[in-house]
Amino acid sequence: MHKQARRYFLLGAVTFALAACSQGVDADQQGTGEGTIELTEFPDRPYWGDTHLHTDNSIDAFGFGVRLGPEEALMFASGQEVTATTGMRAKLARPLDFLVISDHSDGLGATRRLFDAPRLGVVAMGDETMLRWYDMMHQSPEQSQRAIGELITAAANGTLPEAMTSNPEEQDAATAEIWGAHLEMLDRYNKPGKFTAFAGFEYTLMPDGNNLHRVVMFRDGLDRTGQVLPYPGINSDVEGLWDYMLAYEQATGGQALAIPHNSNLSNGLMFELTMPGGRPITAEYARKRAAAEPVVEVTQIKGDSEAHPFLSPNDEMAGFGVKGWELGNLPLTRETTNDMLAGNYIREALKRGLSLEEQLGVNPYAFGMIGSTDSHTSLATGDEDNFYGKHTGNEPSYQDRALEGQNLGTRIGRFGWHYLAGGYAAAWARGNTRAEIFDAFQRREVYATTGPRMTVRLFGGFDFSEADWDGDWVRAGYTRGVPMGGELEDRGNPPTFLISALKDPDGANLDRVQVVKGWVDNSGELQERVYDVSWSDMDKRSRVGGKVPAVGDTVDRATATYTNDIGAAELRTAWTDPDYVEGQRAFYYVRVIEIPTPRWTLFDAVRFGIKLPEDAMADAVAQERAYSSPIWLKPAPPAIMEQQ
Repeated sequence: MHKQARRYFLLGAVTFALAACSQGVDADQQGTGEGTIELTEFPDRPYWGDTHLHTDNSIDAFGFGVRLGPEEALMFASGQEVTATTGMRAKLARPLDFLVISDHSDGLGATRRLFDAPRLGVVAMGDETMLRWYDMMHQSPEQSQRAIGELITAAANGTLPEAMTSNPEEQDAATAEIWGAHLEMLDRYNKPGKFTAFAGFEYTLMPDGNNLHRVVMFRDGLDRTGQVLPYPGINSDVEGLWDYMLAYEQATGGQALAIPHNSNLSNGLMFELTMPGGRPITAEYARKRAAAEPVVEVTQIKGDSEAHPFLSPNDEMAGFGVKGWELGNLPLTRETTNDMLAGNYIREALKRGLSLEEQLGVNPYAFGMIGSTDSHTSLATGDEDNFYGKHTGNEPSYQDRALEGQNLGTRIGRFGWHYLAGGYAAAWARGNTRAEIFDAFQRREVYATTGPRMTVRLFGGFDFSEADWDGDWVRAGYTRGVPMGGELEDRGNPPTFLISALKDPDGANLDRVQVVKGWVDNSGELQERVYDVSWSDMDKRSRVGGKVPAVGDTVDRATATYTNDIGAAELRTAWTDPDYVEGQRAFYYVRVIEIPTPRWTLFDAVRFGIKLPEDAMADAVAQERAYSSPIWLKPAPPAIMEQQ
């Protein structure tokens, strides 16, 4: 175990002592929730949540202006009304089923302590940069955001003031106090069968400003999570994080997983073909990564990481949520070049995983997909018509938020309209408890959406047919095949997939359902293809030149409204791979596309009477989507193939 990983595990004993008393919390609310509610035989519905939300305990969120804490975040996500930092009343029309508050492990609560400190105390530190940041934070919200932008850039460049890093014992003590109180609060709001509150944090590794962040999510309650402190990202490496997670599991009997996010801002480092530093990937490294990171966050406020047009030129639907984010890393200190893109995007990572598995016998990139918000407002909003921004300077009370520079202190390259409204995670589970939802993540029976709550189901097998829709097709899917996230062993005949998609009951109709296939061909080259497998009005929208015509567009740009006169409420099919080749490794995931609908930027333009720039207006209508976790097709062991 890394020495640093051991340190943050042992320090957790302090937290456990601080938070050992969970007064007023029912026994059912503590722990994993196992044995607390009646479970269904098979997962019967998707549970909706956000695994990536920041509160005023995050060093950047507080500096950006948020004054709502974890309790307000839990209240809001579970359906209660709260007052946003900028004074607006906010409530979700549809509560979430679960939430992970993922405040940054580095400097937990540090900016609040700096802000609350007497100025003379900051002067006494003798650091001009710290004093300047202190004054900027007290001058105005805009100056506070610039100060935090400078802080993030300094962290990326390894130039943080010594005063911020010279007293780790003091920071550890503060972290222990905040973490202990936080864990106790999570148990109070955790209500099996109704709402699940997970412990978690964000690990913020950012070499040279390149994003290698992870959200760490725990399965357990305070009795286990109170024995550990959040693991910091600064001056660490990702293997140290994995060792920390393993130590936690071995010592407590609990479980944890890590969720990489914003690979689109990693400048090729998130999904490399080598280990950090350029060494060849070893089987041991691949196994550690696969065990620790079963899912990735494919879409969120800071862009979508599914695919890029440069990598997938034949995919007309590639490039959703790419604009602005492909320019460079998070603080825009390093430009992104085309040769970096393959390490940034998840479809290419899935393909790379197949190749690495052939070489190593293990796939480090065999992950499922979820979405989340990464909101820094304490408000988990993923809806276009209820978007509360990335941070408080981007909340709806700022009428020009779509036009403002959003570059952590600069006005170059990225602007408010580049932000997506969010993303959500959907987990197929047998009930709403920590254990059931975490286990769905672990087995990858999860999917991502860019915000809408469409219901997406995927099963893979070898004897499915359209006739299965007439019976108990869900039971057939589980008993004769595998769900999304599962693996199939090649039987010498093509796999067939049961695919079902239902529109968001409060949202737009569906345009089409696609299957994205990636494989390694007989020459060892990585290949991909996107298949339109079901679409609305199939009898009228016949393929033209091999392509399905566009569904149409009912969006009124003048009123930010649309109609469901086009598209379909439900699409389903039993689809068999027409390009199957025996013995080839492959993956298949489903992409569900809605009809065009207004983005939050168009709602803002109409609501506030603002004129969007031409490029922003061209992007003010989008086709929201969902991404299922893949199903992998693996060559059968030789002995099995011989028996066929």
